[in-house]
Amino acid sequence: MKKLFSIMAIAALVFAGSLTANAAALNAPTNTNSLVEASTVTFVQDEDASADTEELGWHQAAKQRFIQGGPGFMGIVLLCLILGLAMAIERIIFLNLSTTNTTKLAQNVEDALNSGGIEAAKEVCRNTKGPVASIYYQGLDRADESIEAAEKAVVAYGGVQMGQLEKNVSWISLFIALAPMLGFMGTVIGMIVAFDKIEAAGDMNPSLVAGGIKVALLTTVFGLIVAIILQIFYNYIIAKIDSIVNSMEDASITLIDMLVDYKNKK
Repeated sequence: MKKLFSIMAIAALVFAGSLTANAAALNAPTNTNSLVEASTVTFVQDEDASADTEELGWHQAAKQRFIQGGPGFMGIVLLCLILGLAMAIERIIFLNLSTTNTTKLAQNVEDALNSGGIEAAKEVCRNTKGPVASIYYQGLDRADESIEAAEKAVVAYGGVQMGQLEKNVSWISLFIALAPMLGFMGTVIGMIVAFDKIEAAGDMNPSLVAGGIKVALLTTVFGLIVAIILQIFYNYIIAKIDSIVNSMEDASITLIDMLVDYKNKK
């Protein structure tokens, strides 16, 4: 892109030199030659700068841009990324540990229920991790009372387990919304500072505001990057929670059917 701008600048300068030649034919060759030489030097400098930028790795370039964005808002955006990733990783580990083979668990509970009764089935649930095993245990613990009591216990404890699965997920969604908003705020403040410089200078000089606008836009870019990263983790966590909740609901129905069959056999 810099090369394209340089070529366009050379063409514009040459065209301006040709217009000057119509007004001052004697001085035109010298002026045109000096303009072309100056433009060529600019083109070479831009090419060297572009080559230096390409030599940097993506992580080094991102670090450089992050530093250019300023420590104020960029630090807050980075804090959102760190906290959001920490909570997302914690949820992913917890949800993976909470995932169980519900089909195998249901078969083991049914075999234990038929061979050793309620206590044997409860022992299988004690030795199994995850919310499905906990729901099974609560239902079996009320099985001696009635099927209705067992069903109410399963429903109530299912809500408790669902709350544990969704713990800290709302904070991740907060950071997803907060990161781009902080970036936009940094952009607005940077634009205000740029216009203050224009007002103080009393002249619309691009060099006065280019740096401020660049820094302002960097905060928005990094805010959006943080939001995109956290959004990917958030969607995975939500999908994992939905999968576990569906397994819990299916397991609850299976448990009630097993208890009904067990009661009828007695």
